Amino acid sequence: MGDEDERLLNACRALNPELAAIVTLAIETAMRQGEIMGLTWDKVNLAQRTTTLDDTKNGERRVVPLTTRALQTLRDMPRNLDGRVWTYTPEGMRASYNKAVKKAGIEGLTFHDLRHEATSRLFEKGLNPMQVAAITGHKNMQMLKRYTHLKPEDLVKLIG
Repeated sequence: MGDEDERLLNACRALNPELAAIVTLAIETAMRQGEIMGLTWDKVNLAQRTTTLDDTKNGERRVVPLTTRALQTLRDMPRNLDGRVWTYTPEGMRASYNKAVKKAGIEGLTFHDLRHEATSRLFEKGLNPMQVAAITGHKNMQMLKRYTHLKPEDLVKLIG
């Protein structure tokens, strides 16, 4: 992403700090937009640094570990009386996200692209394919491979 992630997050913060939190969570966890937008506080365990997703695209429950940054992002969020993590509706978030992308001067970056970026970052951290699949919820390596964009220079560092 180069400096795009910082430009995007700055644009999100300028529009609404909650939008920046949503985008941060996407980049840190590789969760899908619907999974993030459906989060409720009863499924977030700050002590264990996890969130439980009961309603996933593939229909299977998944427990997603939270990075230090994702954990802090959630800790900083106010608690809503309705139990939802976000005040945004999915449609409102999508509209704000598109405004932020435009404001950041980034061409064609979809919210789903953040999942691709997050998945690649998990590999760059040194996680193996089974560990990454457990986090992202991918059912097979072929689909996981489509989401992964490893940089040759990072592979050179790994092999020595």
